[in-house]
Amino acid sequence: MKKEVSIPEAPLGSTGKTIPLVGFGTAQFPFGAATEVVKESVVHAIEVGYRHFDTAAIYQSEQPLGEAIAEALRLGLIKSRNELFITSKLWLGHAHRQLVLPALQTSLKNLGLEYIDLYLIHFPGSLKPGTGFPFNKEDIVPLDYEAVWEAMEECQNLGLTKSIGVSNFACKKLERLLATAKIPPAVNQVELNPVWQQKKLRVFCEKKGIHITAYSPLGAKGTRWGTNRVMECQVLKEIANARGKSVAQVSLRWVYQQGVSLVVKSFNKERMKENLDIFDWELSAEELQKIEQIPQYRGSRAEVHVSEDGPYKSLEDLWDGEI
Repeated sequence: MKKEVSIPEAPLGSTGKTIPLVGFGTAQFPFGAATEVVKESVVHAIEVGYRHFDTAAIYQSEQPLGEAIAEALRLGLIKSRNELFITSKLWLGHAHRQLVLPALQTSLKNLGLEYIDLYLIHFPGSLKPGTGFPFNKEDIVPLDYEAVWEAMEECQNLGLTKSIGVSNFACKKLERLLATAKIPPAVNQVELNPVWQQKKLRVFCEKKGIHITAYSPLGAKGTRWGTNRVMECQVLKEIANARGKSVAQVSLRWVYQQGVSLVVKSFNKERMKENLDIFDWELSAEELQKIEQIPQYRGSRAEVHVSEDGPYKSLEDLWDGEI
């Protein structure tokens, strides 16, 4: 059997922890629809070399991920849970000071784990306590940044998560969080690919020592928030043809060369392997230059969070003008 791929890691701020630079996503839309497939796919992903697994309370994939981890241990694919890096996320209906710790405890119970490696605030917003997905505009309430982040810090101090961070936070929202944070966010997980390059946010996060993880590195085609703009991009197709690579590999390699980590989802066994075949070649300066010129388009706009009566009256408000 071909040896599993060894995935490089990056340091997480000043925490002394590291994060694998390529992770495996478990969000299958509609959420909760394919738990058996998630379990099988994760076991196979561990077999081919993935070590970072990304889930969230709202994906309903925590339980099958936990079952897959137990199975991988049983099969001897890994010797210990410590070989894995597990990320989960706090859902908006639990983004209230008193609900954060119980939400993480529920995630840990679902996963069958004593701790996770990274716990993220899923979105810079909140919903009335207990609200799920989909939700109505009247369920939207402002996020109490200071109180919710304090509760996240408590989760880390208790050792239930090794690191804490955020997802979908633009620059001003990070500023607001950093103003009161005792523990700065280790990670900001955001949409990032050749069609949405996030240059401004990357410069900001680098300055502040916040590591970026890219979600939708292939554009998340087939999900509610995705587009086919990455996979159909002419520039990427031309580079892929010239290099004898797939468009997916070119896109993932581009993200990797930006010095950020990424989370990619495919439940297809061949593509799982193909998506890891990005470490022993690189894009040239000329190819990078061509990719830099690609017209930019945010795929995950999250219009559902914009409301006349809510904290975000426009997409500009929500994304700090980066749309």
